[in-house]
Amino acid sequence: NPVRYTPRHQPWKRAGVRRLILITTAIRLLFGAAIGLGVDESYMVSAGRTLSFGYFDHPPAAWWLSWAGTHLLGTEAPIAARLPFIILFALTTWLIAQIGTILAGPAAGFWAAVTLNLSPVFGITSGGWVLPDGPLDCALAGAALCLIKAVPDRENAWRWWCGAGVCAGLGLFSKYSAILTILGAFLFLAFAREHRFWLKRWEPYAAGALALLVFSPVLIWNATHDWASFAFQGARAGGLRFRPWLAITTLGGEALFVLPWIWLPMTILAVQAFRSNGPDRLLAWLAAPPILVFSLISAWSSQRILYHWAAPGYLMLFPFLGKFVASNVNQRWIRHTLAGTALLILVSVTVIATHIQTDWLGGIMPVKDPTAEGLSWTSVRDQLPARGMVIGVPNWRDAGKIAQAYGPEVNVICLSEDARQFGFASPAARWSGADILILSVDRIPEALTARFDRIDPLPPATVISHGRTVKILAAGIGRGLRPLGSVKQ
Repeated sequence: NPVRYTPRHQPWKRAGVRRLILITTAIRLLFGAAIGLGVDESYMVSAGRTLSFGYFDHPPAAWWLSWAGTHLLGTEAPIAARLPFIILFALTTWLIAQIGTILAGPAAGFWAAVTLNLSPVFGITSGGWVLPDGPLDCALAGAALCLIKAVPDRENAWRWWCGAGVCAGLGLFSKYSAILTILGAFLFLAFAREHRFWLKRWEPYAAGALALLVFSPVLIWNATHDWASFAFQGARAGGLRFRPWLAITTLGGEALFVLPWIWLPMTILAVQAFRSNGPDRLLAWLAAPPILVFSLISAWSSQRILYHWAAPGYLMLFPFLGKFVASNVNQRWIRHTLAGTALLILVSVTVIATHIQTDWLGGIMPVKDPTAEGLSWTSVRDQLPARGMVIGVPNWRDAGKIAQAYGPEVNVICLSEDARQFGFASPAARWSGADILILSVDRIPEALTARFDRIDPLPPATVISHGRTVKILAAGIGRGLRPLGSVKQ
């Protein structure tokens, strides 16, 4: 049952959401400025320097946002690329607070926003990194809010249905997995007897048409590029092996990403919500497909299913948790859990940020030092200027870090069959016959010798953190680049 609130409580909770957004946004700005772009972030920033209606890995939203941030501020510094994503998560926080308020009042909305920010997969990664998940979460939260407004309104719901359609289209424009949340909305209408009448009215189909219209540039791009992006993402569900225990492992990994003490009560509340009516059941249906589908795919897929893929499903469950916390906030264990989680997150981001800035943990780092992922590899550029040459890198991950370090003035190509977006943005065939500066972590792969007439070695370059070497890059000049697939005679 909804928690009862007196009018004097409501302004305080609404002001609390605003303060929460201001404080957490400030923390994300500081954290985003303190650490370099990660592997995926560097790849998206560098391979996405040319605007397109489609990209190999994902739809355009995240690529366009990082491009807008870097061009608006005139730099590819990490905070410039991350700024649009940090702003979007502030909007996501507000949307989740609004949904929680509709479910059970302003206090539920406030605590839904708080717990959302305390979950690392949302508050840290989706909330501030250059990833498709940020715009996806914001769009889907907007779609959920519009649906909650539309479903009980039989007379004037068309505006909310249109809003849901546009937001759903923006979700698809961010990440293909948004289709699972859209599926959840359809299943809700199909199985909720009191709302099934909507399937006989024009508004849901208008919403679907608007979503398709927003998404249509991605369809056109794929159709003119051999369906490259659809084929790549669709292949992740391929496989013939049956390993049912991996479905449980995937759920466990998702729990770690969300935080187990947040994941468990949310999951229990979601199951209970299927027996309720109104917006609670709608949110449960929106949440179910992303969570269940990726867990099931992991049981047979030949590829690794990443735990954060199901995050949009858990996004829909925070209003449930907000309602639960609002009803039990006077219990000491609830307050201690919230305070302890906040302290854990603040300590974690502080340790990471200060280490990147000062290398104070350098003496205890393992052999495979993760520090390099949070550094900009500008020391390599300083040691080995490109001097107008094209740089060739054996894989797309390192190509992203190197391309981001050298900047947009230097062309970087990926010398691999799996070149991802580099294969469209900087196809290696464009420089056939040219001499290429090769950079490769640890050593130059033997397979690259077939791509050149010869490779002249150069002194290695190093990724340095405050005087400490964290990664070594082998270097060489490849003479006469051969087309991919050719064999040296």
